[in-house]
Parts: sequence; structure tokens; C-alpha cells
Amino acid sequence: MARIELSFPDDVFCFETRMQVRTTDINGANHLGNDALVSMLSEARAQFLISYGISEGDNSGKGIIVTDLATMYQSESFFPEMLRFEVGLMDFNKYGGDFVFRVTKAENSQPVARAKYGFVFFDYQQKKVVPMPENFRSRFA
Repeated sequence: MARIELSFPDDVFCFETRMQVRTTDINGANHLGNDALVSMLSEARAQFLISYGISEGDNSGKGIIVTDLATMYQSESFFPEMLRFEVGLMDFNKYGGDFVFRVTKAENSQPVARAKYGFVFFDYQQKKVVPMPENFRSRFA
């Protein structure tokens, strides 16, 4: 089975938020489930965008769409731990780039996971990928 190694420079992270592991986030092995972590990553991404005044979609039908997700689990997390989600952007191309995440336990900074979401800008009305808006690129380049 292939293994991935995700490593990001410290200076790429420009936002952080905290979320508590809920009882509903716990799986049959009694720790944070991978499905719950993916939902928490999506919430962290949404909070990041909101903090910069960016909507995932706009009135013209254009927005951001996730193209892929890679996650590297580093340790278990349990209810009711508080997790720190650091979020950043990197590897821009003509159409998008990567949201990157570093997840640690808030109390002791123990690594829990690293992840990256590939994304592109998408015209939902025309159903096609569109170039990244310059105002987005210039804000984070």
C-alpha cells in the first residue's frame, strides 16, 4: 500500500481556527474518524475564506471546487479534545492551487494530521474550469 508524505513550509499558513472533537466525530475504534476529520477540514477552509471576505461561490455562478484531497494521519484524537487547524495556500497554477492544513492538539501541539485540498475555479453554469481571478491570486501570492 502506497504511503504519502505531506510537508509544508511554516510560512505558508496564514489562518488558524480551533474546533472541538465532538462525540459524533468518534468512530468504532473510539477515536476521531477520518470522515469527521474531512468535514472539519472543510469547515476550516470555509472559515479561512470567510476571514478574507471570499465566498466559495458568487452570483455569477463561479466559485471554487475541490479536485482532490490527500491526508496524512499522524496520531489519534479523542472526544473532547480541542484541535488547532492552520490553513494556507500554495502551488498556484492558472486555474487554482492547494489549500494546505496542519492539524494539532491545541493543548500540547501534538501533530494529528496534515492535509491538502487541490482546488480550481469553476463556472457552475457552464460546467467548466475557469482561470483563477486575479484579485484572489494577488491576495495570496
